[in-house]
Amino acid sequence: MASRNQGPRGQHGNGQQGRRGRGRGQAPRAWSSEDGRQWRGRDGRKAGLAGKAGPQAPKAPKGDRRGGARGKGRPQAARRQPRAEERVLVEGRRAVDEALAAGVPVRRAHIALNKGSQDPKLARLAAAFEADGVEVDICSKARLDAMSSHGAHQGVVVELEDFPYADLEDVVAAAGDGDALVLVLDHVTDEGNFGAIVRSAEVAGAAGVVIPKARAASVGVGAYKTSAGAVLHVPIARVSNLATAVDRLKEAGFWAGAATEHAEQDVWDAPLGGRFCLVMGNEQTGVSRLLLDRCDFSCRLPQRGRVESLNVAQAATVMAYEWMRRLREAGREGGADRG
Repeated sequence: MASRNQGPRGQHGNGQQGRRGRGRGQAPRAWSSEDGRQWRGRDGRKAGLAGKAGPQAPKAPKGDRRGGARGKGRPQAARRQPRAEERVLVEGRRAVDEALAAGVPVRRAHIALNKGSQDPKLARLAAAFEADGVEVDICSKARLDAMSSHGAHQGVVVELEDFPYADLEDVVAAAGDGDALVLVLDHVTDEGNFGAIVRSAEVAGAAGVVIPKARAASVGVGAYKTSAGAVLHVPIARVSNLATAVDRLKEAGFWAGAATEHAEQDVWDAPLGGRFCLVMGNEQTGVSRLLLDRCDFSCRLPQRGRVESLNVAQAATVMAYEWMRRLREAGREGGADRG
C-alpha cells in the first residue's frame, strides 16, 4: 500500500535462486498456465521451477511475430522482438557484473576492443560471453558512446533478453478455483520495491502479480536482484488497464481490497482470505481513486509509532502474510503449490 511518503501504511492483504544461464544456447523461459507453476522453454517442454529450459526451438521465419513454438495445453503468449528504443541496456563494468551475478539473461554484448591494445578485463569479459553462447559485438568506443545513456559505459554495454511476461488469463489460470492471492500494483515506480513485492508474493504462494504497462517499474536488473530470482517463479502480467484487470479478477471470484492509510478499518478487521486481490498503491500517491472505486473494500495497517507508514514493499509483505494467516486459521493452507 502506499502512503504520501513511500509506502502504504494501510494495505490489506490478506529464495534465492541459482544463477540463470545467460547464453543464447539456453532458450528464455515463458510462464505456463497449464499447471500454474512451471516454466517452459520456447519448445513447450517443462523446465521445472529452476531447471534449464529445453533446447532452443528454431527461429521463426521472418515476418512471423509469434516468437516461439506453442507448448502443450494453452498456447503461449505471442512474443515480439523489442524495437531498438525498447531494448533494455545495461552499461558499465560494475552494472554488467551485477546483472550477471543476479542471473539476468543477456541477448547480446557490445564490447569495445582495439586490435592494438586490448583492455584485459574487457577481453576476458568477451571470452566469457562467447563461452556462454552470448553473441558478442566487438565495436568501437564511438558506437558505445552513441548507445550510452550517460556516457559511462566503460567499454561494455549488454542488451538483456526481453522478460517473458504472462497474460492476465495466465494469472487467473494459475489461481485455479480455490483460495488464491493476486497482487495488483498501481504504478509502483521503484524497481527495488517492485522486486521485493514479487519476492513476498512468491514466498506467500501468490498466483501472480499484475502491473501496468506504462509509468511503472518493470522487470529489470533491480527487480531480479531484490526479488532474489522470484520474478522467474511467479507469473507477472503487464496490462494496459488496471481497472479492467481488477474487474476481470472479480469476475473470476476474487474479492478486491485496496491498501490505503485513509481506510477506516484495520487490516485485522478486513475480510481477507479466500480468493483475494490485494491492490497496492504508488509510493507517493497511493491507490488511485479509479481503483479504489473498483475495490470491494479498503483497509490500513494499524500503527503505534510516529513515522507516516511502512514502505509499500514492507506493507505488501505484512498483508500477504495476514492473508496466509487467515487461511491457516480457517484450516486451509492456500497459495499456489510451487514445491
